[in-house]
Amino acid sequence: MKTTLSIKSPKFATLTVMATACAMLLSAPVNAAESDANATAVPSAIDSSKRVIRLARPNAAISTAQTSATQTNVPAAPANNAQPTSTPPNNTQTTRAQQNSTFVTAVQPQTPQMMTPAAAPVMSGTTRVYEPGPMTATGIDLRSGQLPNIPTPQVQLSDMSFVKTVLIPQQKGLGTDKLDVSLLDDFIEDVSPNARHYPPNFPNRTQRHYTREKIKVLAEWIEPYAKSPNASYDVLIRAAKLNGMGRNLDLGSDYTVRGGQYVDRAIKIQPDSGEANFLYGLMLSEGGGFKEGQKYLDRAVALGYTEAEQSLAQSDLLSDRRTNALERLRRLEGKYPSNTVIPQQIKLVEEGKFYIWDIPAPNINVKPGA
Repeated sequence: MKTTLSIKSPKFATLTVMATACAMLLSAPVNAAESDANATAVPSAIDSSKRVIRLARPNAAISTAQTSATQTNVPAAPANNAQPTSTPPNNTQTTRAQQNSTFVTAVQPQTPQMMTPAAAPVMSGTTRVYEPGPMTATGIDLRSGQLPNIPTPQVQLSDMSFVKTVLIPQQKGLGTDKLDVSLLDDFIEDVSPNARHYPPNFPNRTQRHYTREKIKVLAEWIEPYAKSPNASYDVLIRAAKLNGMGRNLDLGSDYTVRGGQYVDRAIKIQPDSGEANFLYGLMLSEGGGFKEGQKYLDRAVALGYTEAEQSLAQSDLLSDRRTNALERLRRLEGKYPSNTVIPQQIKLVEEGKFYIWDIPAPNINVKPGA
């Protein structure tokens, strides 16, 4: 019995080689991904500019060198049972197969070995690592006429102002932390003529509203420092001013209570402070405590605080002592002839009014959120 053996034709062998090369080409990304996953480097990342960031892998330089050497002469492996053929394979097919074989060889994971520090591989620069650097691009200068159809921008600065830096001790004693109250002091100085006395007077409702909102924010900011048992005089006197203005602007009884507590503590720290005695006497007398407030106002007058004497005139007026109030104001007018407020207050008393601070308010410009 005859046995017939089938022999593959040369044409079929060539097709087998091509199929093997295509399979290797398609499997290269998978092998590369597996190699990256098994590598000791950190996985890839992408920064905010969408550029890929990868850390260099150990022995990457060696793999690259092997890749370059292999790409020159690597024959395609023949398939099993393939017969040699005299027909030369297509150059394009051979090149692809060689490159694919080389790539797979380069990214194969190596067997991990114990390495001493001296033998540890050095990170190669074959894989680029993105590092932020200084910006050197200057862009286009619009003033040089490179864009003739675009007008040159014109910028002008006006109404510039500077706020003096003020640092105060946070607590009593030496070596305490400092608080920057520059903006706080600037605000208090700006709105005190409008809101320090009752009734407050503003040029318009908008400025009154902005002042109320800003007092809320600033009073909340300084509150933790003022509540401290060891709060400094500077912290307490500023907290008392803010809460006193909040009381005048009808922000609530809490402002009245806090303002009185803070100024009382400030006087205990500095009994000879004309400002603290004035504030306490002002709050008491304008709140109805004429007798309680008078002793603090008298103390402030003795310490040279002029505004305290005007508050005494207001207290006399509300206590039905109009003549005393008028005499006190006229005496002040002679003592301070350059003061423009006192003549207006005298006129109010002569007209039978009861509030000497109900005069045209200075124009202010409190900005929201500033």
